Amino acid sequence: MLKMGEEKKEKLFNKKENGWNSVDENKKQEIFSLSKNYMEFLNKAKTEREFIKEARKLADNNGFRDIIEFETLKPGDKVYFINRDKSMYLAIIGEESIEKGMHIIGSHVDSPRLDLKPNPLYEDTGFAYFKTHYYGGIKKYQWTTIPLAIHGVIVKANGEKIEVNIGEDENDPIFTITDLLPHLAQEQMEKKLKDGIGGEDLNLLIGSIPYNDEKATEKVKLNILDILNKKYDITEIDLISSEIELVPAFRARSLGFDESMVAAYGQDDKVCAYTSLIAMMELKNVKNTAVCILSDKEEIGSMGNTGMESHMFDFFISEILNKLNVNCPNLLDKVFCFSKMLSSDVDAGFDPIYSSVSDKTNAGFLGNGIALVKYTGVRGKSGGSDANAEYVAWVRNVLEKNNIRYQLTELGKVDIGGGGTIAYILANKGTDVIDCGVPVLSMHAPYEVTSKYDIYSAYQTYKAFWKE
Repeated sequence: MLKMGEEKKEKLFNKKENGWNSVDENKKQEIFSLSKNYMEFLNKAKTEREFIKEARKLADNNGFRDIIEFETLKPGDKVYFINRDKSMYLAIIGEESIEKGMHIIGSHVDSPRLDLKPNPLYEDTGFAYFKTHYYGGIKKYQWTTIPLAIHGVIVKANGEKIEVNIGEDENDPIFTITDLLPHLAQEQMEKKLKDGIGGEDLNLLIGSIPYNDEKATEKVKLNILDILNKKYDITEIDLISSEIELVPAFRARSLGFDESMVAAYGQDDKVCAYTSLIAMMELKNVKNTAVCILSDKEEIGSMGNTGMESHMFDFFISEILNKLNVNCPNLLDKVFCFSKMLSSDVDAGFDPIYSSVSDKTNAGFLGNGIALVKYTGVRGKSGGSDANAEYVAWVRNVLEKNNIRYQLTELGKVDIGGGGTIAYILANKGTDVIDCGVPVLSMHAPYEVTSKYDIYSAYQTYKAFWKE
C-alpha cells in the first residue's frame, strides 16, 4: 500500500521542485553564460534611456530597422519604433494574417530611483546639495548611506542634448545621502520605519569646497556650478530642462558561494525586459506576428506619453497594419481582441526571513522557474487583471511541451498588500493576458536578488511563446 500511495502521489500531486536539481553541467554553463551577459547589460543600462539605447544597438545588429524606413511590410520583416528615447516596441511580422492576432510580450524598463527636482542645487552650511523627488515605491531609508551615481540628460534651450553618467567608472566620484548617527538618533529611531527618513530629507551631498573669491556668496554652490560649466558648458538654468536620475553605483554581481543568484539594481523589471529582448533577437520566422514591448513609467502607473496608458503603442500597431496594406475601420480593435500576451513583470520571491507575509502554498520561490501570476491587484483583486482558465491552460501547454519549469503564484497573502503591472492595460483592449516573470527578493530596493535558473527559464518561456 505504501508503494501504491507513493505512485499515486507522484501522479496526482503538483510537484514543486527546485529547478537546479534537474540541471546538468552543460545546462548550468548555458544558464551562467546568459546571466553573465545579463549582468554586463545591466551595468550599461541602469535607466530607461540607457536600456533603450542598448536595446536599439542589439536590434540594429540583428536585422531590425525603424518602421519609418519601411513603405510596405511582409512576413519576416523586423521592425521597431522608439518613443522619445524612453520606450520601444519591436515586432517580427508573422506568416499568419495579423487579423488572427499577435503574440505580445510586454515588460517595463523604468525602476524605482531618485529624480532631481526642477531647481535642485542649493548650499547649506558649507555643503552643496541636490534636492530630489523619489520615483516609484521605495523604502526611503534604504537610499541613505549608499554610493549613488548620477545618470541622465540635460537639454539646453537651443536643443543641444548632453548625456550625464558620473559615478560608474572607478575613477569617478560618487555621491551619497547622509543619515543620522545612532548616538543622536533616539527620536528618529522611535518613529515608524516609513517615517524615519522624510522625502524632503533625501538630499544628495555633492561638494564642500568653496569658490576662491572672498567677495562671492554661496561659494560652494558657485564652485559646483563652475565645475559643471567647465565640464558640460551649462549654467544653473539648464538644470530645469534636464532628466537626471540617481541610481545605486553598485555593479551587478553574482551572489552566493555557488554563484547561483544575481544581485543588482533595477532587476524590476529589467530582468524580464532583457530576457524577452534577447529571445526576440534569436527568432527567425514566426507564425503569429511577434511583438516585444519595452515600456516606461510602469512604476508610477504607466501614465504619460512614454507609458503604456498612452496611445503610442496603438500607433505602432496601426503603422504595421498600414504598411501591410490591410488596415480598415475597427481592425486595430479586432487584432487586440484576438491577441495573446505575457505581461513579463517580476514576482515577489518567497523570503523565509519574512515568511509571514506570504501564503507559502501560493508563493513564488527562487530557483523554481518562471512565475505565472493569474491576477494582481489589492484586497479582493481590485484594480488587477485576472486571466481566464482557458488562457492559463493554453500557456501551461506551451510551457509543458517545451519542458519549461513554472509555478503559479500570488503576490503575498490576501489583504497584506498587492501590486499591479501593465497587464490590465492590454486586457482592457480585449487581449488575453497573464503576468509571467522572474521571482525577486528585496524588490524595489537598491540591490535586488534573482536566481540565474529563473532568468534562464524566463528566456526559454518568452522564446517558446513567440514560436508557438
